[in-house]
Amino acid sequence: MVPSAVLDACVLYPVGLRDTLLNVAEAGLFRVLWTEEIRAETTRNIVRDTPGLTAEHLEKTFTAMRRAFPDAMISGYEPLVEAMTNHPKDRHVLAAAVAAQADVVVTVNLRHFPLQSGASHGIHIESPDQLLCDALQRAPDVVAAVLRAQAARKRHPPMSVNEMLDRLAISVPQFTTAINPVMHR
Repeated sequence: MVPSAVLDACVLYPVGLRDTLLNVAEAGLFRVLWTEEIRAETTRNIVRDTPGLTAEHLEKTFTAMRRAFPDAMISGYEPLVEAMTNHPKDRHVLAAAVAAQADVVVTVNLRHFPLQSGASHGIHIESPDQLLCDALQRAPDVVAAVLRAQAARKRHPPMSVNEMLDRLAISVPQFTTAINPVMHR
């Protein structure tokens, strides 16, 4: 059985990381989950940090995500938010994971999710690096094929697999180190 993973806004924000996570999920190596609140937070942060970009521009991306993962949206978690023990700003993420009976919350903001806050609900707190390393360990050839296809789709600008991995290394250094030998077999 593949793990189900709630993706925090901070892992949906970087384009390359978001694409990699979604492509690996689409290959069946984990089930992706999010909420409208997580999507809105992602949009707000990207628009705030990218001059000239509007929420309407990003809507195309999120519409494609909803189409690709029609069962990803979690609802009904709101009554659980107050009972969560992690950082108040991110309680909605953990509450969504509890409501969805997810296996994992994926975040780069690990300090907002003390391990016990998830463990008391049977939920692991992981970095995207760990999630991708786990997927790589389970299915190295599938992950390599996903990354090759992802690089082949890069057009603006075109990007080789190595260039794409160099950029990903900023977000997921352990994963990019581990995938390199698989990519070059």
